[in-house]
Amino acid sequence: MSELQEVQITDENALLQDPLKAAELAAKLLQVQEQKHSIETPYGMVTVTIQGSPKPKRPAIVTFHDVGMDHKLCYKTLFDNEDMYEIVKNFVVCHIDAPGQEDGAAVYPAGYQYPSLDQLAETIPCVLQYLNFPSIIGIGVGAGAYVLARYTLSHPNTVEGLVLLNIDPNAKGWMDWAAHKLTGLTSSIPEMILSHLFSTEELSGNSDVVRQYKAAILNSPILSNNHLYWNSYNSRRDLNLERGGDVTLKCPVMLVVGDQAPHEDAVVECNSKLDPTQTSFLKMADSGGQPQITQPGKLAEAFKYFVQGMGYMASSCMTRLSRSRTASLSSEGNRSRSRTLSQSSESGGGPTGTFTEVTC
Repeated sequence: MSELQEVQITDENALLQDPLKAAELAAKLLQVQEQKHSIETPYGMVTVTIQGSPKPKRPAIVTFHDVGMDHKLCYKTLFDNEDMYEIVKNFVVCHIDAPGQEDGAAVYPAGYQYPSLDQLAETIPCVLQYLNFPSIIGIGVGAGAYVLARYTLSHPNTVEGLVLLNIDPNAKGWMDWAAHKLTGLTSSIPEMILSHLFSTEELSGNSDVVRQYKAAILNSPILSNNHLYWNSYNSRRDLNLERGGDVTLKCPVMLVVGDQAPHEDAVVECNSKLDPTQTSFLKMADSGGQPQITQPGKLAEAFKYFVQGMGYMASSCMTRLSRSRTASLSSEGNRSRSRTLSQSSESGGGPTGTFTEVTC
């Protein structure tokens, strides 16, 4: 028998005394314990990836990704960030891959009828029923933001909150449609998807992030499937949101867009159509078209404030933004601005609700 060696533990409660380290360890364990499910829906097989286990009396966090991506490309940088460890520890996370967009998906045959974004929204009830999730907090980017918004309009009682990045709630007009067709004659599918994901400045700068995603899209073995999702996005219907009307998002909403992002005007318009007492608008500096990739720490911190405003994680320790900026708490009408971060902000009521810009 080999000789036993004595190991001294200088501080047996070290991890317990450091909440961040404890949360980090818990999150890493959850990542190891990821579960994948393939769920049959009326509009194709949907692959979901689960992190963690359901928490009593807490909604599940459900993500839906943008075009040209799967859930890993869209959200891995955000959920692997240390500032998200506490979120992952306190909520079960469900990443939904749109049909045919997941890693390892089979290529659809020519002529395959891909579901519309409205139909993709109707795959979510199948997922929630299968996993027995009674309510959710949704996080969506681009096309995924539209899908979650459409689902929320149809199933408002199951959604406690929404974080929507780069949402465009409008259908393409004739001018947009013509421009899209013309662009399709001169640009490849990867080029069009990249111009949707990143700003012109980012593409010309050709940063490491842009190069990484350009390579992933150009070399995608399921590019034809990506094309189908892209076509569905460009054929979307208008959400017909109306402030004060019957068609609106009635849960707390955080709208997020990066500075100089391709969708900035669309997100500003979406903000003008939502209830200002329920909506926060976060414009993130130095983040470009994909804030969840380029500024994951700032977005994670904003998300903590958002869920705190919903009544969860009241004792959560704020780190990054609270060190660099002071959270501004004021009111707009009857609204509690505890859901709104204001750093170097321009705040205004009227037709556009509250504007918040993070510059740290």
